[in-house]
Amino acid sequence: MTHIDAIAVADDSRARLARLSDLAQRMLEGARAAGASQAEVNCNEDTGLAVNVRMGEVETVEATRDRGVSITVYFGQRKGSASSADLREESLSATLAQACAIARYAEDDPCGGLADAALMARSLREFDSWHPAPFDADRAIDVALACEAAGREVDPRIGNSDGASMNANASLSVYANSHGFLGSERSTSWSLGCALIAGEGEAMQRDGWYSVALAPGDLESPAAVGRKAAQRTLDRLAPRLLPTGQVPVLFSAEMARSLIGSFLGAVSGGALYRRASFLLDSAGTRVFPEWFAIEEDPFLPRGFRSASFDAEGVATRRSALVEAGIVQRYVLGSYSARQLGLETTANAGGVHNLTVKANAGDLASQMKAMGRGLLVTELMGQGVNPITGDYSRGAAGFWVEGGERAYPVDGITIAGNLRQMFSAIEAVGSDIDPRSHIHVGSLLVGRMTVAGSG
Repeated sequence: MTHIDAIAVADDSRARLARLSDLAQRMLEGARAAGASQAEVNCNEDTGLAVNVRMGEVETVEATRDRGVSITVYFGQRKGSASSADLREESLSATLAQACAIARYAEDDPCGGLADAALMARSLREFDSWHPAPFDADRAIDVALACEAAGREVDPRIGNSDGASMNANASLSVYANSHGFLGSERSTSWSLGCALIAGEGEAMQRDGWYSVALAPGDLESPAAVGRKAAQRTLDRLAPRLLPTGQVPVLFSAEMARSLIGSFLGAVSGGALYRRASFLLDSAGTRVFPEWFAIEEDPFLPRGFRSASFDAEGVATRRSALVEAGIVQRYVLGSYSARQLGLETTANAGGVHNLTVKANAGDLASQMKAMGRGLLVTELMGQGVNPITGDYSRGAAGFWVEGGERAYPVDGITIAGNLRQMFSAIEAVGSDIDPRSHIHVGSLLVGRMTVAGSG
């Protein structure tokens, strides 16, 4: 088997969504009868299968089937929430009663309440995110074993393995509120990964690769994942230290995502109204170079975060987050927006699909343009201060000389300040890593401090 085939399967997801929608409506009616001025309900069903193998043997097989309901009620500006995994009528009644009791004893919060009714989504559609297929434990085990075997067979120096895993998940969800909004979503996710170990003793190195998709046919083949994991592991053998100094740093595409994530955290409503961000009052100011741009597009077919509405039912929209290097807006739900005296940006529950504008070619051309510097392929630790922007993380990767990878490096720390790093971005590559809702290529920061051997 080289690919995971998407085979037609009997699909009762719409019937199950209808049952969840009926449950949500009944909960809202109960909240209204209890005297709540506003209410919102989330219902979900999740099923999954996860298999892990190691050294040709099965380690774990786990099947999951979860469902639950949560309700939030408002009595004026007093809020109460409760949830339950038991969907029997008596449990649902008890859950509603608990939420109402909490609200009656809560303090008034002038920023509380549902998102404004006028902002609710009116046009609801799907984005080709539902791709169920028959997939039992035996088949999942075969795929994981084939992936690991393909990697272990690449080179005799690969003498050990951290294992391979195969995962399949399906999720159904319904959100409804007392504005009359009701929206449902369904999605599947499939993933395959492998991690291998090469070398012996203190010279051992570990690396891996994974593939993730909404449709099983979009996954990389087990052999491709295993071989890529093997090559990445072999490339890391015999690493060296670097002398301490300031050099250009090129973040591979998967590592560049973490820098964009730090920016998103700094412009999120929660950090801003708590005054816990190094980008306070940054809307309308230039934070990145003039050519730099980030756009949010919630409507991408098969996008990992495509949606017609956010977690509050607010209609999503395509819009710029950064344009010409200038922060255009923050990332807000209705609560944080009210705290800041602004309007929600339809980001309750997080951002949707983001694309960072590229101004350069692939990774190879980025290295050639850099000439000499550090290529980072792994980051370790949590050394980012969200209040000051100070950045210091363990790293591994490759020293680049003459535009080519010269040798692997390990045991180093890269440091700087995020605000300065953002302004010092010289290039973003076209080599987007498609395994995330943040689409960004390799990213070159003109100069950072590398702490190495002295």
